[in-house]
Amino acid sequence: MRKKGRNFEFMLTVNGRTAAKTVFLFIVGLLLTFILSGVLTSLRPELRPSSPFYRVANELAGETYGLILGMENHYFVSEIPNSRESFQLSPLILKLATSINLKDPRSFLGRELPGFSQFDSDILVAGKGTNYTNMPSESSPPAEVLKEEREANLAELEGEDKQKKDENAPKQSTGDRKVVFIYNTHNTESYLPFLKGETDPNLALHSKANITLVSDMLGQALESQGVGVSINKTDFQANLKKKGWNYARSYDESRPAIKEAMAKNKNLQYFIDIHRDSQRKKATTTKIGGKNYARIAFVIGKKSSNFEANFKLAKELHERLEKKYPGLSRGVISKGAAGDNGVYNQDLNERSILIEFGGVDNNRKELERAADATADVFSEMFWEAEKVDAGSDEKNKKKQ
Repeated sequence: MRKKGRNFEFMLTVNGRTAAKTVFLFIVGLLLTFILSGVLTSLRPELRPSSPFYRVANELAGETYGLILGMENHYFVSEIPNSRESFQLSPLILKLATSINLKDPRSFLGRELPGFSQFDSDILVAGKGTNYTNMPSESSPPAEVLKEEREANLAELEGEDKQKKDENAPKQSTGDRKVVFIYNTHNTESYLPFLKGETDPNLALHSKANITLVSDMLGQALESQGVGVSINKTDFQANLKKKGWNYARSYDESRPAIKEAMAKNKNLQYFIDIHRDSQRKKATTTKIGGKNYARIAFVIGKKSSNFEANFKLAKELHERLEKKYPGLSRGVISKGAAGDNGVYNQDLNERSILIEFGGVDNNRKELERAADATADVFSEMFWEAEKVDAGSDEKNKKKQ
């Protein structure tokens, strides 16, 4: 005898008003979320999304987009130089899916390690030999090293105060106008050749024989090209100690000096913070024309509201150096990991850059050559910009 199967009936009652209200609130909430995130990221660049899609899109070169579009329309590919590397889709897909970048060893495990975020910098423009294993990095915070300060190597520093005198005066000059402001947030950073008998790179610190001498070198070189320079000699590290502030607040201490300079001198256009890298000589030295030069690196704060403008300036200087002094620039690096300053006071002006001059092992001659080369390309860029500005002013006068 066959059993009768049971029939189950389900009844779902939907309230039309409740459903409509839920959908409406969801849409409104979604719109508000997008609007709020848009406002926040506009006001504070450091709040920009950090998803793999955003990072990949931010890093792709313009030619890459052309190649992607060229897969559907060959017209786009025809405008791309043949010398460019062919586009590879698999590494891009891997990066989108896993956040692993085959060119960045940190992406395999480093981002999960505690404290490793301090190395979370990006190579925006790579110089010769620059990769994620030898990027510029900050020295260890100076504990109490300056209490027993090392003796300066006077033989190495001899002549560093002598004003350079060119037989021929510059063809053009800013006159009494000071247009470049140079300062040193980490003003006690020094070089081992500056310190008598010192070999420990962590002890390359000094109250006088330090990075400020490089500021003098660059300032003098720019002046010889007719570019007026104002050099700030404030001992920011001593001020930190007086206030009981830690080393991480160095940029908070140097910030008022920049603001004061901007308020007192409206002619200032460029602001350069000069540092010394902690990398060793192999990464920070190059040979040009048979002579050793201390290599330089440009650092841009990714949290700065003026990131794009400052990156454009650094990139132009890098490219000019590549043409006249190949290999001198290590490239353009952006920094701004969690816990890092990531602004470096570059939000105060659209022409602000941080330049790392050499490393702990570079000597005075190598640094002088680097300063002269930097001043050479900087002055070229400056005077070209001045001509453009003068031409624009002239056109505006004629229109009036």
